[in-house]
Amino acid sequence: MLVDRARKFLLSLLPLLFLLAACGGGGGNPGSVPGPGPGATTGALQVNITALPAGTNAAVRVTGPNNFTQDLTSSQTLGNLAPGSYTVAASDVVVDAATYRPNPATQSVSVAAGATASASVAYGAGALTLALSQVGGNFDDPTFVTAPVDDERLFVVERGGTIRVLRNGAALTVPWLDISSRVFTGGEGGLLSMAFDPDFARNGYFYVYYTDLQQDVVVERFGSSPLPNVADATSGLVILRIPHPQYINHFGGLVAFGPDGLLYVGTGDGGGEGDPFGNAQNLAVGLGKLLRVDVRGASAGQPYSIPSSNPYLNQPGRLPEIWASGLRNPWRFAFDDDRLYIADVGQSEREEVNVAPLSQGGLNYGWDIMEGTACVGTANCDRSGLTLPAFEYEHGANDVNGCSISGGFVYRGGALPELAGHYFYSDYCRGFLKSVLASGNGNGIGQQRDWGIASPGGVVSFGRDSAGELYIVGGDDRIYKIVRGPAS
Repeated sequence: MLVDRARKFLLSLLPLLFLLAACGGGGGNPGSVPGPGPGATTGALQVNITALPAGTNAAVRVTGPNNFTQDLTSSQTLGNLAPGSYTVAASDVVVDAATYRPNPATQSVSVAAGATASASVAYGAGALTLALSQVGGNFDDPTFVTAPVDDERLFVVERGGTIRVLRNGAALTVPWLDISSRVFTGGEGGLLSMAFDPDFARNGYFYVYYTDLQQDVVVERFGSSPLPNVADATSGLVILRIPHPQYINHFGGLVAFGPDGLLYVGTGDGGGEGDPFGNAQNLAVGLGKLLRVDVRGASAGQPYSIPSSNPYLNQPGRLPEIWASGLRNPWRFAFDDDRLYIADVGQSEREEVNVAPLSQGGLNYGWDIMEGTACVGTANCDRSGLTLPAFEYEHGANDVNGCSISGGFVYRGGALPELAGHYFYSDYCRGFLKSVLASGNGNGIGQQRDWGIASPGGVVSFGRDSAGELYIVGGDDRIYKIVRGPAS
């Protein structure tokens, strides 16, 4: 019985085998496969997407009756659709630093039974422009702007010794902190920056960097108070105190937490022309350095500990707090994932930005042997063991290009996705806004751009809010947010 059934099944396949043989056995080119078409009771929608660079996916969503949803990355015909109205919504597509915008962004298409409707989306690239939008009113000699994680407030540091809270675009009357009676403001001194503890929401700690009445550089920790917008000014715990007795310039000025949870402090070389005391190259002093300490267990008896990976730990005659040396006056450094950017102010010829892996401790950035890539005071110098800047610019005649770099941040916000990974910087003398994009290893710099706008009165510093958006601290005592400009 089973043999008879098998024989009958094989005989039933003979007509199909003869048909395949007549068509070449299936080995030829079958040609293009037609897209789904309309049925007797259903319709079809052909979506044509054009003008994106080759290999770039579109961002188009089609929605319609019966909770129909389909995302498209390229042109496509959708079949077996229920008759009715369908919405074709297209989103911007970012390619490098260009944004491709759809036209139209949204359209409605009627699909009828037995017919094929069509919709077209044409992308076009518009050049990104930036603008400055003032936030808050005027401040008293502001030096820095920052915010805690997941906090909508902005905190504005004022050089005289106060920190003010910006909330909903307005500055609160009562300062967050006022230590003005303890701050030296001569020369380049003052309250120069602050940093919120990574665990601020739980422990309420924040750290300030200022010059005291003896001109020493001080990093001090404070705590919050029961009042939501006022800190506890009596809670101070001095973390670091670095003598700076001779000159009233080159105080450095930034305290910041790295992604490793450690506290970094950027100090100037002590001032004077040409680093007369040789501080930047002296590993026994804390001036002209980037310092790194662990404050997670800070107490009055032990305000910090030395991370085990610090390069000069347990080396006699060398400060174990040092992470990097050879800096003249680092006027802002920034972290981006595992990368460190240091903007170092030059003396009379060059401004520089150093870029290095955060894991690479013990680097010597060259001052006062070198200013940027140029030897100081001689045509030739020993560059062995020195780390040259990732990029630099010369002052030019009459400081036409600038005279004092103001380092910023790498953009990681959401409002300007075209700029992800771009490092922003400016110059106090020229107030321009420029950006660069570092290569994967940080050694190469590309996509250098001048955004064609300038801050009135120069740029003192940059700031960043909890959403990753960037701000400029203007020399006109105002704070500006960097925003998208008009389409070009």
